[in-house]
Formats: sequence, C-alpha cells, structure tokens
Amino acid sequence: MNKVDIYLEIGQKRVFAGAIDWPGWCRSAGDEQAALQALVNYAPRYAQVLRTSELGFQAPTEPSTFVVVERLKGSSTTDFGAPDLAPASDMQPSSDAEVQRCQQVLKACWRTFDEAVQSATGKELLKGPRGGGRDVESMIQHVLGADAAYLSRVGWKLTKDGSEDPGEQLEHTRQAILSALLRATHGEVPAQGPRGGVRWTPRYFVRRVAWHVLDHAWELQDRVLD
Repeated sequence: MNKVDIYLEIGQKRVFAGAIDWPGWCRSAGDEQAALQALVNYAPRYAQVLRTSELGFQAPTEPSTFVVVERLKGSSTTDFGAPDLAPASDMQPSSDAEVQRCQQVLKACWRTFDEAVQSATGKELLKGPRGGGRDVESMIQHVLGADAAYLSRVGWKLTKDGSEDPGEQLEHTRQAILSALLRATHGEVPAQGPRGGVRWTPRYFVRRVAWHVLDHAWELQDRVLD
C-alpha cells in the first residue's frame, strides 16, 4: 500500500490518529505510537467495512506506512474519548465526485453498524470498560442522538416522528445526513449559524459521522458473548 496521510489529535491523556482520506478509520490510545499501532490494528476491520465499495482500500501492516501531515492540540473532549478537531484538509471545498465517495463510505459504515446490531440482538453482551453497559436498543438511540447533534452542526434540523421504529429512525436520519452533506457541499448553508457559531465543513461532518457509527459497530462486535 502507498503511504497514508494521517493527522494526530494530541490531548494530555489521549491521542487520536485519523486517516485524512478514509473517514471512519480513526483510533485512539494513550500516546502517539500506540495510536498509530491501533490504527494499523484496525486496518483489516476497516477494509472489511469497505469490502463492497470498490474504493481500493488496502490495509497496511506497519505504522511506517503512515505520514503524519498534521498535529493538532487536543481538548478535554479528546481526553474524554472523542475526536474534536478538524484537520486543515477538511477546510477545503469538496467536489461532487468527492461527495459521492463520502456517500459510499458512509453507506458502508451504516451497513457495518446494521450487521453488528443484527448479530448482537438477542445475545448477551460483555459489560465493563469496553461495553459501558448499553444494550443494543440503547446503542441505537445513542447513535441516533449523536447523528442529530452532528446534523445541527451543519445547519440541519432533524424532524422526528414518534411513530417510527428504530430501523425507520435510522433510515430517516441517514437520508437527512446525505441531504445535509449535499446541501453543505453546494454552499446552501451559511458557514456560520444564526448565533455566530462556526458550522462544520462537509468533510469534517462525514469524518465525525463515520467515526462515531463505526466506533460503536466495532464495540458491539467486540461485546457479543458466544
């Protein structure tokens, strides 16, 4: 595999390593080297996510594959366990071709989450530091809540229908994400909100959505007890 550009988000207690061109392939650890190794360790799992996408991802086997193009000073959110900062490349405009590629990645991440939910439903889940105690339905609601918050960061208000079941809620939210991505890419959303807050760029929006849903898909996979 050719060299892979990554960025590091460095907090006081935790470091995130994220691939610039591969949204969702982002892992963390207690220091830089461990974060890079975690990214390598999860490369085969990320390859499995993209197995039907024809995007040409090849899983590296060594941290030497990575080229650190940017280091960002992390925040309390970083140390809490979530990426919080956009690399400089995410500030660049996106073409329609790049949007289509991002849509492919998002759909692959969503498929992986749905497969993890299906495999975990009705099974006993491991509790503890990795599990956190959420059952499958709570996990779905957590992802839905995060997606709604992410949508607000690109100026999209998600309408909710109380009659929808969890599967319908996921589909409704995902269609909103795809619509919001297109709208933001085409400049139909002001860069600042009505109160002056800076909105997320389309690239960073995709990065956060993909990271979050994959993180919990992999969590569910890890927590299922045979």
